[in-house]
Amino acid sequence: MEKWNIAALEAVLGHHFQRPDLLHRALTHSSRAREQEASVGGKIIDNEQLEFLGDAVLGFVTSEELYRRFPQFEEGQLSKLRAHLVSGRHLVRVARELDLGKYLALGRGEEKSGGRSKAALLVNALEAVVAAMYLDGGLEKARELILQRILLPELRDLPGGTTVPITDYKSTLQEVVHATGHAQPSYVLVKEEGPEHRKTFTVEARLHKGGGEHQPEFVAQAAGPTKKRAEQDAARQALEYLSSLPATAGKSKRSEKSE
Repeated sequence: MEKWNIAALEAVLGHHFQRPDLLHRALTHSSRAREQEASVGGKIIDNEQLEFLGDAVLGFVTSEELYRRFPQFEEGQLSKLRAHLVSGRHLVRVARELDLGKYLALGRGEEKSGGRSKAALLVNALEAVVAAMYLDGGLEKARELILQRILLPELRDLPGGTTVPITDYKSTLQEVVHATGHAQPSYVLVKEEGPEHRKTFTVEARLHKGGGEHQPEFVAQAAGPTKKRAEQDAARQALEYLSSLPATAGKSKRSEKSE
């Protein structure tokens, strides 16, 4: 990474590294490390160990902040909110806001395949940068980055600062059906197509009344790159259906709010 790039990223992060090698390492993907090893020999360290440490630091700071900020929350509510705040879906948005993609050191193959915009690589790099901040500047520097860039912007956007957003639609649906007189939803894989490296899965979420009638009352269908993703989207549609029923809308909304 060029010196001017280091300075630009440090300005965004709000920290001047005493050990710039830590920042280099945090942004070095395994593909680049293996490529360099093959060309110059010796062991080149990538960002995977820093990612491991950064994940732990992020989890601790997030847990501590939620414990302090929401003393009225039960353990389940705190856990669900923490899961949302440290989820890949949220972290990738932060990584893109920091423009981490342009600073990544990637191998040629990863570069050609669009690695700078891949969600997994960006999330891993962000966690590694958190660890680099922790090792170079201590916990308070890492906490400052986590609070200002990851936690506070999202917490400010929560209605009233207390409503936990739904990130696991399947679990929420499982709880809501208890209040609506429905049996547990069933998920059926109805189609699987495409090459092995780029499959598309189509899943149905089927809702039955509590009596377990043969014909489902409602069928939601969704497609995704994984069965899990398709099931989550189908569960979301089923929740929307239950919320639209006059007799159950209030119960569904209350269950969602408790999330």
